[in-house]
Amino acid sequence: MELIVNSAPVYVATGGKEFDPKLPTVLFLHGSGGDHRTWALQTRWFAYHGFSVLAPDLPGHSLSGGDAFTSIEQSGSWLVEFLEKASVKKAHIVGHSQGFLSALELYKSKPEMCLSICAIGTAAAIPVNQALIDTAKESSAKAAHMMCNWGFGPGAHQGISSVPGMQPIAISRAIMSRNPLAADLQACADYLAGSEIAASIKAPRHCILATADKMTPLRSGKALAEQMGITPTILEGFGHMLPLEAPRQTLAALREFIQTVQNESA
Repeated sequence: MELIVNSAPVYVATGGKEFDPKLPTVLFLHGSGGDHRTWALQTRWFAYHGFSVLAPDLPGHSLSGGDAFTSIEQSGSWLVEFLEKASVKKAHIVGHSQGFLSALELYKSKPEMCLSICAIGTAAAIPVNQALIDTAKESSAKAAHMMCNWGFGPGAHQGISSVPGMQPIAISRAIMSRNPLAADLQACADYLAGSEIAASIKAPRHCILATADKMTPLRSGKALAEQMGITPTILEGFGHMLPLEAPRQTLAALREFIQTVQNESA
């Protein structure tokens, strides 16, 4: 579906079913250079099991208009308006990498809108090598190639895919090459408020991390989990791009967390 937020069109994937704001809602936020396709398996499962799903292409990405966020802080107020335009008062918030930083800013702006928060393949701070930012300014395609080399775990680099005949590295590289990576990476590099907000979260919260993550290393994810006061789910052998390279395992952990929260709040 399409919404208009800040006078710009926003494409929103809904998991293959018509969005119904009366159902419990799960909001999925993609990472740097990504789009709604990050969440193909997860959105479909939730949409067909009693939830409504919102997986937007964030401003300036893929099918959405407008300009990319120049700061993570900017994304918080945007997400509040986005949920209001979708007639959603509360949602389970799921963020991958940069998307989790935006989830933190949403929580800071409107904690009452967050039924729960789940961090996937991320940390409270995401330092970015200046050389990568400079490369992205020159060419998103070159930066996407570098990020996919670093971002996927060893199985993906050996051609292992959860979908026969599909190569997640190539798909991700194609998507990221056409999106505003430089703006996304700079926003991550500049963001310093994550630890303080993470430690303040009172809503149900969880982290799904990976042992072979080179972009937000496991030690950083564990530090985030400690700040949030929870025990993380750790997936063995996978890299940073968990929703794409370990979609079933990511979904299983996400299902257990969100369904538990939903059952307890019913």
